[in-house]
Amino acid sequence: MVFITSYFNISNMPKPIISLILSVTCLFFVSCVGQQEARSPKGYDFSNPVKYDMPDDLTEISGIAFNKGNPDTLFVEQDEDGKLFYFKPGSKDVPAIKFGKSGDYEDLAIISNQVVMLRSDGVLFTFPLDVKNAKPAVKELDSLLPKGEYEGLFADDASQLIYALCKRCAMEKSSKTNTIFSFKLSADGALQSDGKFIIDVKKIEELTGTKKITFHPSALSKNRQTGEWYILSSVNKLLVVADPNWVVKAVYTLNPRTFHQPEGMTFDNSNNLYISNEGDKVQPGNVLKFELTK
Repeated sequence: MVFITSYFNISNMPKPIISLILSVTCLFFVSCVGQQEARSPKGYDFSNPVKYDMPDDLTEISGIAFNKGNPDTLFVEQDEDGKLFYFKPGSKDVPAIKFGKSGDYEDLAIISNQVVMLRSDGVLFTFPLDVKNAKPAVKELDSLLPKGEYEGLFADDASQLIYALCKRCAMEKSSKTNTIFSFKLSADGALQSDGKFIIDVKKIEELTGTKKITFHPSALSKNRQTGEWYILSSVNKLLVVADPNWVVKAVYTLNPRTFHQPEGMTFDNSNNLYISNEGDKVQPGNVLKFELTK
């Protein structure tokens, strides 16, 4: 408050005016500090990423994943070609293998040496992770998920479960919930339903102070260190953090200058956080790395 009292000569002001000036000043500083803290989840600084620009083939980069959290190779898909790209972050050499026809692929997960691909209509594709095999044997699973639009997929090595997050589902009678479906993966690449979970959008509204939110999530991952679920929404420009039981506990607004179109998210085995952004005609797609702070 020193610079306020120095800037304004308040010694001759009426006490009510002095109280008003100090009260407004306090509210201003509290508000600014709160906004600064809310910009990034604990352990990460969203204002200071390491940025990896993508080549033209990955302008429309969508899902990203590591195999067992190994940061040496990032596996990527984009939402037009049925290809699995793989490369070391920062490398300009980005090879790919063809696994399917062109389509709107939105996310991928890797578990037990199997790749699982999610198409936006809820169709899942599984095939062995073998980059030397130019023509992998692919299973197409088209009846596991109810009708809807899907963008988020995550594989949990610890539980051996796969989670698919619905962006818009016909089964949801209101916009106040988002459903997550879980599956067990068998050794041959087949999936079996294991349950479902709910994200309470009303809690997101409460934490953001917004009365009406239609939440459209675009990516899903799990913080291995805390057990928390990270749910990303490109449309809403939000990162939602939920506890291990899917109870929403925090919401962070994303700066659109940093997060142009965030579509993918994953953690490596050091718990560094990675978020991918689709590009456009002006700027390339990218992957942002947020290193875990000690």
